[in-house]
Amino acid sequence: MTTPDHHITGTTMTSILRLICAVLLGTVTVASCSLPGGGTPGGAPITLGFSAWPGWFPWEVAAEKGFFLKNGITVNLRYYDNYTDSLTALNNGDIDANSQTLNDTLSAVADGSRETIVLVNDNSTGNDQIIARPGIRRMADLKGKTVAAEEGTVDHYLLMLALKQSELTPGDVRFVPLATDAAAEQFVAGKLDAVGVFAPFTTTALKRPGSRALVTSRNFPGAIPDHLVVSGAFLDRRPDAVQALVKTWFDTLAWISANRAEAAKIMAKRAGVSPAEYASYDAGTKIFSLEDNQRAFEPGQTPANLSYQAQSISNFLVENGLTQISPSLDRLFEPRFVNALRR
Repeated sequence: MTTPDHHITGTTMTSILRLICAVLLGTVTVASCSLPGGGTPGGAPITLGFSAWPGWFPWEVAAEKGFFLKNGITVNLRYYDNYTDSLTALNNGDIDANSQTLNDTLSAVADGSRETIVLVNDNSTGNDQIIARPGIRRMADLKGKTVAAEEGTVDHYLLMLALKQSELTPGDVRFVPLATDAAAEQFVAGKLDAVGVFAPFTTTALKRPGSRALVTSRNFPGAIPDHLVVSGAFLDRRPDAVQALVKTWFDTLAWISANRAEAAKIMAKRAGVSPAEYASYDAGTKIFSLEDNQRAFEPGQTPANLSYQAQSISNFLVENGLTQISPSLDRLFEPRFVNALRR
């Protein structure tokens, strides 16, 4: 499996949470959603993974406000400090569903994992950025410069898209593969000319005086989608539970829309930042409505179609030697659960 996307371990966003994790559970915290007395509605509990990305924190609201139970399911909501561990857990069958990027899902499928996307949580619309040191004002200025990103991630992908747009090739820069948190820290320390990072590590990188974002995911609409992904076995065994998870997501979004201040406090607490800091990430993440989901799942050849983005990312993975074969797109997307909620 290739190296994962957005939601990598970092000290900036989750330092407080890590301390709690270290004392209580090691690397993972678990929020359980259960009935008084230990009852389990709708069959066996479902284990759902998520990590540090603004588009996934609504799951914390769903647990705290009881929306899983209202939809007849018991969910063990498992938060991963290390996003890589969540990918491994889904691949190994340790969890039933996970919040992850299209890039990572395609990488897993290429390696033989049975995974299906049933929901689009969000698109990155600015929270992924290529940030450069003072004196570098445009992508063309990166020729011959040292640029770091997490290899195979959406920020690596964003770098390749931006280089191509500027008529540069991957060989025109000195690419250094680094974990996202380490890349941001080394950039601030003056060891790199530019870096590809996602929020909240964008905040870290921009602490370098005079640094600026050359391009962001806003420049490439639809290129970085994030999803609810379920294992093939779970989908086969419990499609009713998958439907309940999808409905819970949209019920939660409706509540957040009506209770923004309270919701922001819940999500900021999970993120380990202040509500004011958390608010700064809103503009860089487009949360997908039900209608957005239905349109995205439709086959098509525009950046708004998931099928188009999947083919583009598959080409990126193969061209950069991150997988030997193009992942099969058969059964990758399952729109029936969002379509069942048509109003």
